[in-house]
Amino acid sequence: MAIIDITVIPIGTETPSVSKYVAGIQRVLESYGEKINYELTPMNTIVEGELEVLLQVIKDMHEAPFAQGIERVATNIRIDDRRDKPSTMKSKLESVRAQMK
Repeated sequence: MAIIDITVIPIGTETPSVSKYVAGIQRVLESYGEKINYELTPMNTIVEGELEVLLQVIKDMHEAPFAQGIERVATNIRIDDRRDKPSTMKSKLESVRAQMK
């Protein structure tokens, strides 16, 4: 299972607010149902799932603002693909919390 950190930035919006574009992207994520897990943060979205599915998720998230009329989009992506053992968002947080005890 891989984890991605993705920020989709619509460029050329009418106002400084981008929440309607973020909402459109969240609807894309909802459409994947149980194939992925995701968490919206104030600055990005974290998504976990099988790499092949996540690569399609990235494309669909990137395309979402175009579907809302934006003509330029910048997308930043980080992929954590650990193959020596299972890794999830939850397990990564638990590992850090265990080190804090």
